[in-house]
Amino acid sequence: MAVQDIVPTWVGATAKQIARGVRRGDISATQVVADHLDHLARVDPDLAAFRQVRAGAAVTEAEKVDELEDLADLPLAGVPVAVKENTAVAGLPTWNGSAAARTPVAEADHEVVRRLRGAGAVILGVTRMPELGLWGVTDDLTAVTRNPWDRGRTPGGSSGGSAAAVAAGLVPIAHGNDGLGSIRIPAACCGLVGLKPGRGVVPCQLGADDWFGLTEHGMLTTTVADAAVGFQTLAGRRQEKLVPPARLRVGVSLRSPVRGISPDASNRDAVAAAGRLLAAAGHDTVPADPSYSTTLGLQGLATWFAAAAADVQAAGLDRRNLQKRSRQHVRLGEWVQRRGYVRPADRADWRERSIGLFTDHSIDLLLTPALAGIPPAANSWSARSWRANVLANLRYAPYTAPWNLAGLPALVVPVGRRPDGLPVAVQLVGPPGSELLLLSVAGQFEMQAPWARHADGYPQGGMPSPASG
Repeated sequence: MAVQDIVPTWVGATAKQIARGVRRGDISATQVVADHLDHLARVDPDLAAFRQVRAGAAVTEAEKVDELEDLADLPLAGVPVAVKENTAVAGLPTWNGSAAARTPVAEADHEVVRRLRGAGAVILGVTRMPELGLWGVTDDLTAVTRNPWDRGRTPGGSSGGSAAAVAAGLVPIAHGNDGLGSIRIPAACCGLVGLKPGRGVVPCQLGADDWFGLTEHGMLTTTVADAAVGFQTLAGRRQEKLVPPARLRVGVSLRSPVRGISPDASNRDAVAAAGRLLAAAGHDTVPADPSYSTTLGLQGLATWFAAAAADVQAAGLDRRNLQKRSRQHVRLGEWVQRRGYVRPADRADWRERSIGLFTDHSIDLLLTPALAGIPPAANSWSARSWRANVLANLRYAPYTAPWNLAGLPALVVPVGRRPDGLPVAVQLVGPPGSELLLLSVAGQFEMQAPWARHADGYPQGGMPSPASG
């Protein structure tokens, strides 16, 4: 094929680049969506990132964006976006990870979907997750979702489909939600930026009670700039540019919240690399270990179990129809509910102690590993035992859950690759209200040590450099 026969595509461009191009008239939203639908049709059969694609509806929505007279105030004008399948999209069933957990066709969008559309985004479809969002791996009886960096590995969970979609360039950004790490774990597995906002910053409204208030909505992106746009859109805030922070004092901890589990060499090296980036940006680092207790671990497990039971009860589901691993989880949840083991006072105490970590150590942020080990194999975990699933989850991803229990903002950012080529990341945690500070520090990482925005072999984008936008 001659060079002049190659059709330009916006697949691989950032959300900010696409929105700018649509606002300027450089490209139509309709063409952007068509490009991404073509790419999705070629790539997703091997990845199984999407549960359902809204091809015709998405094109129609893109045409409506193109008909708008004023696009100036739309930060996501014409940007194709995917939504995690536990969040209502009008006209689609809400799958919740399996046919057994599916609820009827939604009559209206969830509030975060409404905000995405209000910013000019076009919803391409809904992405896969494990049943009830319980697991850090993504599969069910119909498909195993695969990591674009290594299709033999999981993209994580529970927002695994969204992470795989972004890492393969199927969409520039995707929605997820995070109850015990379900944005940050997939972000770490797939080399993406993933922010879990603090409690109450973005409306949640999921399941029975947002997993006792632990769950938050967020976005998975390939750049910090896109993460900032996505966060501010979901939070209903005016778009602000990130400002490099003044000198910070950052606590560093390798201590695992789960006794007997420690980070492998790649994840230890990632924290050391992040420490060097912080120092190069003019910040100070000091040791600062959170006081993870056995009580905290038991409270986290009890809440995890009970959240599953509460959601099943609220939706009127018959747990006999669920996967074997989920049935056991729900049974345990019903047991801890009867025993009164899920106590708001325990979560309030941990939140107070977590906020105290920043004052006690005179630190602005906390740096930890994002994962403890390599992402598990992309297998049919839904057919395996409850015990196998729980152990696999705890062994590779113990670092995220405490910050849901505390309700504090936390972010995962890539910092390099493992020797096997998979991305490696770190987690930054901040006090209440520090979302933009976390993003600003992540932006300093990105400026000093840019990462590959998509997995090897997938579109890297032919638009202007992300640093320019």
